[in-house]
Amino acid sequence: MKRRTFLKNCTGLAAGLGLSGELSSLAAAQAGEARDSGNAIVVDTKPLFDISPYLYMQFMEPLGTTDSSVEASWSYDADDWRRDFIETSKDLAPDVVRFGGLFSRYYKWREGVGPVEKRPWMRNYVWGGKETNRVGTHEFVDYCRRIAAEPLYCVNFLSDGFQHYAHTREGNRTADAKEAAEWVSYANDPESSERKAHGYDQPYGIKLWQLGNETSYGKGGFTRDQSIAATLEFAKAMRKRDPAIQLIGWGDNGWAGELCKQAGEHLNYVAIHMMGQTPMRKDTVLNGFEYQNAPERAWEELMEMVHERVEKKLLALEAELDAHQSQLPIAITEGHLSLTPHNANPLLTEWLTGVYHARVLNLYQRHGDRVKICTAADFNGSRWTTNALILQVPGGVSYLLPAGAIMRLFKKHNGKQGLKVRTLPSSLDVAASRTGNKIFLHVANMDYSRAIDTTFAIDGMVVTGGRVFEIAPENPRQEISHKNPDVFKPRERVLAKEEILRWRFPARSVSAVELDCVPS
Repeated sequence: MKRRTFLKNCTGLAAGLGLSGELSSLAAAQAGEARDSGNAIVVDTKPLFDISPYLYMQFMEPLGTTDSSVEASWSYDADDWRRDFIETSKDLAPDVVRFGGLFSRYYKWREGVGPVEKRPWMRNYVWGGKETNRVGTHEFVDYCRRIAAEPLYCVNFLSDGFQHYAHTREGNRTADAKEAAEWVSYANDPESSERKAHGYDQPYGIKLWQLGNETSYGKGGFTRDQSIAATLEFAKAMRKRDPAIQLIGWGDNGWAGELCKQAGEHLNYVAIHMMGQTPMRKDTVLNGFEYQNAPERAWEELMEMVHERVEKKLLALEAELDAHQSQLPIAITEGHLSLTPHNANPLLTEWLTGVYHARVLNLYQRHGDRVKICTAADFNGSRWTTNALILQVPGGVSYLLPAGAIMRLFKKHNGKQGLKVRTLPSSLDVAASRTGNKIFLHVANMDYSRAIDTTFAIDGMVVTGGRVFEIAPENPRQEISHKNPDVFKPRERVLAKEEILRWRFPARSVSAVELDCVPS
């Protein structure tokens, strides 16, 4: 039998016909020829860790007058979430959606439950304007269930220690551990009379709760020790109402080690925000509109930032946890590329940022033994370009910016166990995973102008074929808008069933590769 004919048939025959010897021979030849190519992606199939079911999350926050955000997602005509928002969210398929942010410092959860006509409007102290509370606990959880995501609430954590929220013109906007515990009861207690009185007999079963949001940022809030003391108080009160909940404590800016030492037994995750993703060069072209005249220079700057900004912070956090002998998983519950003009840089709508986001997400997955929740963008809105999803207003069109397009691609084509990539071409950034005999590769070509030819070698396995889902705009400055909402949707291509599988990754492309394999 010719090898090519055998290879085409071996997927269905290997288990039943005892072809292990011939498969081993073919695997050795395949691996040898692939490695000899000099541009091989060689993958070790030994599982390193389980990839978290919560790895790809999104973050929803009412942003007041700065971005219509949550209000723009709601259709008052239908008295429901916008249909296009639901459909685009399903396509994005986040594992988790978090509600909170700075908004949680003055959010009173009872104002968002019960009859809609009785819910009071509230002032949005950070972001300006007022919020209607039309979207409350029931509506947010209902949204998450419709798109198959876990809801995550960031509780009002004594306003993160900022006492001026206790003395606003509208009254005391802080909330203590008792109020947070009562929210847990309302959401999760099967016998909650308060929830039942509002017409919802079944509990919501909210598992994930975050204590504190950017608590270590800025002056005037909690000290580290005050935050840890509040963490202990909140955790005990909330777990008393539901021992099964999973709690996320705040550990950024050097707080993680001591937090885990004093309160680690009461927590399930330690949270940071991957902020500070800002240009490194003093003469940067990334801020403003200069990049439009120097796109290749902008590309170079973006590639530099991954290791110097994102990876360096992640490695420092892991070292801090190791120094305190803590194995608490990491939750990166916010984080995005931050360019001037703040939250509205048009570069974030263009493909120039696509590979940057892919590399950040690959980094998180390669650290998947520690990183269990992460995001690369804010979530939904009508103006901010740091979002994953944009809503056209007016009009019923939603679409994904480059960050969202990459998260959608990697989430949909991913395995359950993380793997090590032994060797790879220097211009490629790759994260590998597997589910059974299927190998998944997330590939970003970092070369601005050159396509990269590769072969594939999977240790101990024969690659029999596969598919590539590719985002590769010819124009590096390809932008997305309501006029072309599908421009960053991946193109599916089939890998030919040859003895040696070869592929060319276009310049500046991001791809998800699925390799069908059989053990040798």
